[in-house]
Amino acid sequence: MNSSGENVTGERLRAAREAAGLSLSALAARANFSKSLLGMLENGQRQVRPEHITAYAHALGIGSALFVEPADGERATAEWIHRVAASDLGGDTLDRLELAVDELAAAYPTTPPGELLVRIRQHLGYAGRLMDSRKTLIQHRRLLVTVGWMSLLASTCHIDLGEPSAAAARGHLAWKLADEAGHREIAAWCLETRAWQQLIGGEFTAAAELSRAAQSLAPEGSSAFIQATAQEGRVLARLGDSKGTYGALRRVARLVSGLSTPDRPEHHFRYDPAKSDTYVATTLAWIGDPAAESYARHVLADLVGAASVRPRRIAMANLDLGLALVAADKPDEAADVALAVVTSGNLVPSHYWRVSEVVSGIEHRDVTDAAMVREAFRDTYQVQAASTARRRIWS
Repeated sequence: MNSSGENVTGERLRAAREAAGLSLSALAARANFSKSLLGMLENGQRQVRPEHITAYAHALGIGSALFVEPADGERATAEWIHRVAASDLGGDTLDRLELAVDELAAAYPTTPPGELLVRIRQHLGYAGRLMDSRKTLIQHRRLLVTVGWMSLLASTCHIDLGEPSAAAARGHLAWKLADEAGHREIAAWCLETRAWQQLIGGEFTAAAELSRAAQSLAPEGSSAFIQATAQEGRVLARLGDSKGTYGALRRVARLVSGLSTPDRPEHHFRYDPAKSDTYVATTLAWIGDPAAESYARHVLADLVGAASVRPRRIAMANLDLGLALVAADKPDEAADVALAVVTSGNLVPSHYWRVSEVVSGIEHRDVTDAAMVREAFRDTYQVQAASTARRRIWS
């Protein structure tokens, strides 16, 4: 199987290689010729011989411009089967990479986002090298999906760190890979994550639209579908739409009723029914429901008593309680709760606006307590003192 050999120039070899998206190094590994020789062939410094054409055609595969199907039908069929099944990946290479995705996603709730990003980048670098390997169609899709999940998790970490440009770039890559692989759940998570980012930025109308778009795209009853529904409820609470808010809360309750706890409830992309309670507490606090205080206390008790400690989720539950206490005209207790959250050191930049909201509520009733919490925040998070987001929130 090769080209007829007529009029195959170095320029044609280079064009076929580039069309296949392979570097000279990757092709050299497949063709068993040195990178320098291949470079000379493509630059016209060495004569292109039939064996070179055959090596290129074999290395680039059926989709390349150099592939010519053999005239013999049986031989042609065998060639196709061989090419579709050909792979340079070991049997468990992708299994290990997929396992790494689960490990990273499970580490998200308890690992500082900067540290987690280092680990994600290491795995993405390895996955990038695999992209140049010869793979079956199934392996190719599995790799796209794996990189899609890692890119989405990286985007989430960048949002936590207050790095919108990097978050957008990673999110866009995850979206493109989901489209290429036909993976609706990753695509839906991309929209839900973007909705969360818009919520943090105060763009509530855009966040609501993105949450609904995520629901329309996500497989019915999937983790992405439930998360996007809960996100819509939170956004509607910020918009003051009480009817829509309670409607979303009821939909989430129906979705999680009877839902079993996943094997790894801490996994960022697997919906844990217990997470529903924390979202309800947040939503009730934002809508100003009097039940928010008791609900937040209930959630906190469950989180503190859980076998798996989740510091960031506990911090958010405390902020829910603080906001509910402000609404209940209990500024002293709200200040104590906010101070405990701030001095815990468990906040990341994507949380700062929520602390500011609680402190602003305290300030209307007790300026001294509010100033105390602000000072503690500056002392605890002075490393981020130069960040634009922090100046905007705490100035």
